[in-house]
Amino acid sequence: MPSSSTKILSPVKLQLPGTVRLAALPPLSLYVHIPWCVRKCPYCDFNSHEARGELPEQAYVAALISDLESALPSIWGRPVHTVFFGGGTPSLLSADAIDRLLAAIRARVTLLPGAEITLEANPGTVEAARFAGFRAAGVNRLSVGVQSLNPKHLRALGRIHDAQQARDAIETAQACFDSINVDLMYALPGQEMEDALRDLRAVLAYSPQHLSVYHLTVEPNTYFHRYPPQVPDDDVAAAMQEALEVLLAEQGYVHYETSAFAKPGFESRHNLNYWRFGDYLGIGAGAHSKISFPDRIVREMRYKQPREYLRRVANGTPIQTASEVPAHGLPFEFMMNAMRLTGGVEAGIFQERTGLPVSAIAGRLKKARETGLIEHTVARLKPSLKGQRFLNDLLTLFLDAEV
Repeated sequence: MPSSSTKILSPVKLQLPGTVRLAALPPLSLYVHIPWCVRKCPYCDFNSHEARGELPEQAYVAALISDLESALPSIWGRPVHTVFFGGGTPSLLSADAIDRLLAAIRARVTLLPGAEITLEANPGTVEAARFAGFRAAGVNRLSVGVQSLNPKHLRALGRIHDAQQARDAIETAQACFDSINVDLMYALPGQEMEDALRDLRAVLAYSPQHLSVYHLTVEPNTYFHRYPPQVPDDDVAAAMQEALEVLLAEQGYVHYETSAFAKPGFESRHNLNYWRFGDYLGIGAGAHSKISFPDRIVREMRYKQPREYLRRVANGTPIQTASEVPAHGLPFEFMMNAMRLTGGVEAGIFQERTGLPVSAIAGRLKKARETGLIEHTVARLKPSLKGQRFLNDLLTLFLDAEV
């Protein structure tokens, strides 16, 4: 028997190199993919398909519900913090369809009170009654894909709406929702600095709660990749970005992520969960998931083609690929998300979300500090201004880390 002065120590659990151990699971979001749009934009590399004829709305809603049910064992008991209807163009669905989906979601998972529920909409698919129906169904945040208010640039982008329809969409959204996002793009074909500023000033006149301001990039497997348009060079695009950021700051918007600006308190909770390396279950054609377990992190992708997806759900096999993220790949995946946040993340989040000790990337953090790409303290991992501008250089340092 030990004496009264003997201190009994708890067994020490050593973590072997290359293993993942999560003390707690991260917050969980739900992403619902609606794959159809009226017309495929020439710059778009998302899983979207032109709607030909009437949408199979009822069949697709039923498939989404079945997909969610089949995924329940992997998320059992975990509350859902946010829901995001993305696409494609989710606003092509009827308000009744969104109502049915949200009712089915609430019946199958614990949707937290006050959860952020976002739906994407494109001008040209806007009806006041439809927007009011989305709000009545439970959607509390709308994201409007304006991209530009210049007729010439809208035509160059292949958008189905004109400038007046874009303005009408913003006004209709504001009449129905207390929180809206407006998507805007810059460095467009034939665009000059004053064009970009004029677009932003016009949108700011509506004072939306959130703006996503994207640099047009030419992605593989797009029309623009096959037939590249004449766009501003890198120096002009960088100057545009800086000028837009200055104007947004002057109007009180917080630049909290690479392309995201919000009035205080209106940051996108759903996207913040992505960037903080939270979990998300994706249902729908081509949807991606990241699901954590105590000893591993798994990524999944659903079948992309809507018809194939519907067939696979009916057979109980909606998942096309599923793989465990190797421990040596987790530092890059974490940093790829977290370093998009201009304020970075708490240092402890790295171990909480990857299951790896921060010491596993100490050498890489040191190099990032020495090259001026990151500001690392005991409390925080934060990209420097240089790191924000040269994000790819920063992320390359964390590829295939030895953990």
